Amino acid sequence: MTENDDVARPRPAATVMLLRPVPGAEGARAECAMEVLLMRRVASMGFAPGAYVFPGGGVDRRDAAGDLPWTGPGPREWAAILGTDVPMARALVCAAVRETFEETGVLLASEPERAGEEAITLDTATDDWERDRLGLIDRSRSFTEVLSRRGLVLRSEWLRAWSRWITPRNQPRRFDTWFFTAELPPGQRARDVGGESDHTRWTDPSVVASEWEAGRMPMLPPTVIACAELADRRTLAGVREARRDIVPIEPDVREIDGQIRVVAPDGGEFPLPGPDSAP
Repeated sequence: MTENDDVARPRPAATVMLLRPVPGAEGARAECAMEVLLMRRVASMGFAPGAYVFPGGGVDRRDAAGDLPWTGPGPREWAAILGTDVPMARALVCAAVRETFEETGVLLASEPERAGEEAITLDTATDDWERDRLGLIDRSRSFTEVLSRRGLVLRSEWLRAWSRWITPRNQPRRFDTWFFTAELPPGQRARDVGGESDHTRWTDPSVVASEWEAGRMPMLPPTVIACAELADRRTLAGVREARRDIVPIEPDVREIDGQIRVVAPDGGEFPLPGPDSAP
């Protein structure tokens, strides 16, 4: 037996930092302060119960299959950005959009653009859309099927790659997660749809670190760090203009002064969230 035999293989996953202008500031959409959507996982979840997270989840095998209607950078271009092969790049982009819709009702898709015509705003809160959302969750419907039937295209240009985090090697459940940013499409709104979360909130990313330190917002280290990085960019325009190198970040878990801590590559230390971390 080698020393790696007991190391769980990380599951590919995607998560989306959904951003919107501070309410009332839409007139200066790109230049105004922003908020990020955070969801609190229900206490019964096996991974990070009670923690605030971004919408997202694991890649489904069907995310890399089918003839999904798509605009913006194609899978080959995304592969170069994300540092993966083409099928995995396609799967990650699809998973990011699908999981965001499943968990918030926000769909990063639209009708194909036509010259001289304005795209119609999607209303995904209707009964027929809700049937599709639930069908995606129970896997009775595929994402390709849902978009194709409605004549919609996935808007990959609405996503921006931000970072990649891998769960420490000594954890029993591991994920290799690509983080994306996306702005809330005009006319859409995030809904509290239940399921894996019991509460959602739009939050100023600059207050997340202090809320986490005070124990009011339990969350995993990558979430804290990602919010701090967003806060450094200050505005939606700042996020758009950020230049990001997507390299895998795999922290360590160590015992420091009698406490189990997650240690990021830059030396930052974080408490390891446990099953009793729900507020």
